Formats: sequence, structure tokens, C-alpha cells
Amino acid sequence: MDKMGPMLVPAASVADLERDSKKRNTEMQASATLQGLAAHVRRRWETARDGRRDLEERMLECLRQRNGEYDPSMSSDIKQQGGSEIFIRTTSVKCRAATSWLRDTLLGKGTDKPWSIDPTPEPDLPEDVLNIIKAELATQLQAEMQQGMPMPDEGQLREIAQEMEDEAYRAYQDEAEMRVRRMERKMEDQLTEGGWSKAFNEFIDDVVTFPFACIKGPIKRRRKIMQWKEGSMQAVETIRNEWERVDPFMLYWAPWAWDINDGFIIERHKLTRDSLQAFIGVPGYNEDAIRAVLSDFGGGSFTDWLWTDSAISEAEGKPYDAENSEDLIDAVQLWDSIEGSLLLEWGMDEEQIPDPSLSYPCEVWLMGDTVIRAVLNYDPIGRKPYYLTSYEAKPGSVDGNGVADLCRDSQSMVNASARALANNMGISSGPQVGVNVSRMPPGEDITDLHPWKIWQFESSEYNDGTKPLEFFTPPSNAQELMAVLEKFSDRADEDTMIPKYMSGQHTPGAGRTSSGLSMMISNAGKGIKQVINNIDKNVIVPAIERLYHDNLRYSEDPDIIGDMHIVARGASSLVVKEADAIRRAEFLNLVLNSPVATEVVGQSGAAELLRDAASNLNMNVDKVVPNSGQMTILEQKNKQIEQMQQQMQQMQMMLEQMPQDPNAPVQAPSGGGGSPAPLQPDGAPVGGKDGNFMRNVATGSNG
Repeated sequence: MDKMGPMLVPAASVADLERDSKKRNTEMQASATLQGLAAHVRRRWETARDGRRDLEERMLECLRQRNGEYDPSMSSDIKQQGGSEIFIRTTSVKCRAATSWLRDTLLGKGTDKPWSIDPTPEPDLPEDVLNIIKAELATQLQAEMQQGMPMPDEGQLREIAQEMEDEAYRAYQDEAEMRVRRMERKMEDQLTEGGWSKAFNEFIDDVVTFPFACIKGPIKRRRKIMQWKEGSMQAVETIRNEWERVDPFMLYWAPWAWDINDGFIIERHKLTRDSLQAFIGVPGYNEDAIRAVLSDFGGGSFTDWLWTDSAISEAEGKPYDAENSEDLIDAVQLWDSIEGSLLLEWGMDEEQIPDPSLSYPCEVWLMGDTVIRAVLNYDPIGRKPYYLTSYEAKPGSVDGNGVADLCRDSQSMVNASARALANNMGISSGPQVGVNVSRMPPGEDITDLHPWKIWQFESSEYNDGTKPLEFFTPPSNAQELMAVLEKFSDRADEDTMIPKYMSGQHTPGAGRTSSGLSMMISNAGKGIKQVINNIDKNVIVPAIERLYHDNLRYSEDPDIIGDMHIVARGASSLVVKEADAIRRAEFLNLVLNSPVATEVVGQSGAAELLRDAASNLNMNVDKVVPNSGQMTILEQKNKQIEQMQQQMQQMQMMLEQMPQDPNAPVQAPSGGGGSPAPLQPDGAPVGGKDGNFMRNVATGSNG
């Protein structure tokens, strides 16, 4: 964990520090009297709390920085100097751009998801399938021998067995693919019902803001849902897997840990009396202990507030006075390997703890000096249900850097330049006045300045040429300060690898053309790919794998069981999207600029390409390009118009071929290159009255 140097304590927090010191003394005395499991949890909490003091300060600074707020000490200094309190929200702009970028890549549109399930390339055949192959081979050999065929040699036997095994592999792979699709649909449904989308969206906000972000799950919770039952809607109790975002200020870990699963994890909870009461009757919770907490510590008499709680709540837009918070009760949830003897002392079953000298992965809830819950971690390999990563990872450390950390220096310089600019512009916006008070009459209000005012001055006994009033304008440094501001604003682009054009700001140079801007966006995407890779590796894959394993263990549906593995598609999807965008643009250009390609694709195909291009540009497709139904109607109309034009052309050709002399023979059009119509000796067309129809039309005769 990086050290931040000496901690700057805001002036407003001195009282909090004194209160915190007194609380620590009380806790030390209390810890001496605590015994067993409660004492173990309390020691873990104090170790974790004291070990991340610097990190908590940095997290609070990140939150203020994104919100566009100075810390109390800085704000107090600015006010004392009487300067501008302007805050240029560079960090906020970068955070919003990064958040949008990550959501677009990881969540996409429609049914896109940043993960998938694939069957293993070479699944192991189950033992029962291998036994079936052996039995089938034996039956085949027996039948051949009964028909008098010679016994195959060892090589032929191996070939026959290999062919049967290959066929079984192919059939098993087909079955595995079907099971994968069923499992994928089931998990998508579980994630939707369990609040994965909401938790992941909140997680993305945290990962760009703080040094780390965390998702928790799957947590099995008993919920009441409305369900159609026996002809009516009824409230039904069910147990489902749920996901939630973990507040970074509420998550602690072992100070020596280099990974989230390396050592213990603690999550703080602030519970209302109602939420604590809801645990009564839930398996794993001790009802007597909960009632004792409600009786002894109700009404706000039990809290374990940190001195930063009030500052955090104010920064989060939830101000309250921690001393007067009467409706919240603190709880500490510990995930740790705990000695079996402590668990037995608390009351766990001996069947669960066969060897008291060994440690067992557990989940324990402590409130004050009362343990209200202690259960073994149900995960077979002791994994904790927390998935944590950072925008920029730091090797050997649990936490990393967020966008706010990366551009902190640039943000400070931008703010300093902006404050100096505002102060300088205010001073130089009008003239300053120098007053020789010795020459002013008594009682003259020197601040009373208005047009056409008459000033009275006392005579000076020394004729030194001093003016009674002198006006001058302070110099303006606006241009120099603007240059500094813009310099460090550009520096923030380099620090975060989030250029201005990602948030829609003006782009000079190559960014003025669509191709140039596309190239710049592609280059900028190289920075975000590492962030997405962190999320894929540390959050998406382990979280989805955990849900997959839970389904394998607890699902009653045999059709979803199979040999599968989870594939993260976050970073790869960004590469695919970039490549696809280039290929789509090239193909669209080919179709629109090549008459042959346009004819082959047709109007419907060209319309579909245009709709795809408009959709990728976030345009209202239906207002720009007709849909397939509209294209069908349009093509029918165009076909009718084309037919009418052909008929009109044929009629025009016939009229042009009619002779001016009514007695002259008329030659009918060949109709596509055929020979002229035959004529009678008198020049009339063969066919009599009907054959001379065009001549009758031309002459106006009805005969």
C-alpha cells in the first residue's frame, strides 16, 4: 500500500479525533474483557481499521474531487485569503467519460453481456459412457464370431474401439453444447432476478472514482415475491441468489494482504432496528443474541463510528451528525479462517468441527461484544463472495488507482490556475484608487464614487506635487494563466488516457475528419482495454464461475450439468467492435460505390447496411432509413412505375413508327427484335380486320 505522506487533518475534524481517541481507549479496555470468538472478531476489526487510515483519506479525497469540492482545510484557507472558490471539474468529466466508455463496452446494447459459457474443448467422457462403449464393442465382436467371421487382431480391435470412442465424443460434445445453452439461459435469468445489472452499473461508477471497487455475491437471501398461485396473485417466500455493490468505505481487509482472498475480509454494516429484527428466524442467526442487542443497544446507544463517517456522509450527500444518529446500529461481518476451539465455545456443532485444533473458513457477525451469527463458509474451497479490482492495478497491493488518483496533480494545477485567473480578472477588471487621506476633508467617504462627484481637498503645506486622488489599473495576466490552465487540462488527458473527444469536446488536427477521429478513438481504446481486462479477470470470471459452481452443486435440473468453462468477453469485445466497425465501413463504401455490388445487393440489402451504419452512429434509424416492410412497399411501387414506363416507351415507339400518309402501309414494332409483321399484296397487315387494327387507329376508321 502506497503511503501518502503526513496526513492533513481538517480543522473541522479535531473534535472528531478527540472523540476517536477516547473511543479507542474504551475499546482497548473492552477488548481486554472480551473472550473467545467475539474477542477474535474485535481484534481483526481494529487491525483492519487502523491499517487503512491513509487509504480512507485518499478515498475521501477521490470522492470530493469527483464532486468538485475542496477538503475543509483547503476551503478554509481559500476563504481566509478572500479568493475565488472556483473548482474546474476536470475529474468529473474524465470519470463520466470513462464510465460511459466502460458501460458501452461491457454492457453494450440489447442482450449483449460481457461473458459466455463454452464447453471444454475435449470433455472427459463419463465413466458410464465408457462402460457403454466397452459393452457395445463386446456385443459387436460376439456377433461377428457367431457369424463365423475371424477374430480381429489387436490392431483392428484398437481401431474399432477408437472409432466408437470418437463417435461417442462427437455425440457427447453435441450434448454438452445443448447443456451449455441451457445453463447460460438459467444463469442469465438468475443474474437478472438477483440484481446483477444494478450492482454492476454501480460498480463501474466506483471503479473509475475510487482506488478500488467491489461486487458481492451470490448471496442467498430469503425474499417474498408476488406469484400467481391457485388462481390468484399471492406473496410467496423464496430463496434466491442476489448481487450487490459494496460501498468502498465499508470494506476492509488484512493490512498484509496482496489479494482480496489473501487473509481476512471485513464488511461494515449500518443496520436499522427493523433490518436487524428481520434476521430473527433466519437460519444461521442466533435469535437470543439478536434480542439481546435490540434490548441493550437499541436507540442508538451502540455505535462504532469512525471519525471519517460524518465527512463521508457529507461528501456522499447524506449529512448527519454521527453523535445524534439514533436509528442505526453498527455490525461487523468477518470472513476469516478461525480456530475450531473458538467455534465450539460459541456453540457450533461438533460434527461441523471435527478437529478443534484446525482452522475453518467462517462468516461471523459481531455487534458490540455479541456474536449474532457464526457459520461455516459454504463454498467448498473457502472462497469469499467479494470480487474486487481497480481502474489501474498496483502489483502487490489490493487497491490501485482510480481516475481521480491519476489526475489529482493535474486537477490541483487546473484549480490553482483557475483561482488565480478569477482573482486576477477581478482585480484588473476596473481601476484601483489611491487616496491621499491627509488632503481629504474630515468626514469624506472615500468609497462614495459616482459620476460628476465634486471632491474637496485640503491645501497642502508642502507643495510636493502629490495628487489627492490617483487612478491606476493593475496588470492582467489572463493570457498567461489561461495557457497554464489549458496545459494542465491537456495533461489530464495524458494522465488518464481519456482524451477530450471521448466526452464530445472539440478536437483539433486529425480529429476534424471522421477517419482521423476513428483512428484516434482506436488508439485511445488501448488504454481502456487494460481496465476492461482487470474487470474481466478479477470480477466477471470469478463471479460468474461462483454462480456456475453453485448451480452444479444445488440445481435439481440434470439437463444443465456439464463440463464447461466461463469466458469473459469484455476486452475481446472491444477489439471485435473496433475491427467490425472498420470492416462494416469498408463494405458499405464498396456497395455504395460499385454499380455491380449495388445491383447484387439490391435496394433491400443496401437499406439494411445503411440501417446498421445509422444504428452504430446512435441515430434514430427509423427516421433515416426505411425498414424491411417499408422497403417491400417501396420496391413494389418502383416495379409498378418501371412497368408503366416500359409500356409508355412501347406506345411511343409505335406512334413514332406510324406513317404520315394514311394510305401508307404500317409496320408494327418487332417486339423485342423479331421480324416485321407480314403484309398483304395491298399493303395491309396479314390478319384481316384484327391485323389492321393499328391502321384503323391511325386513320380513325372503325372498319
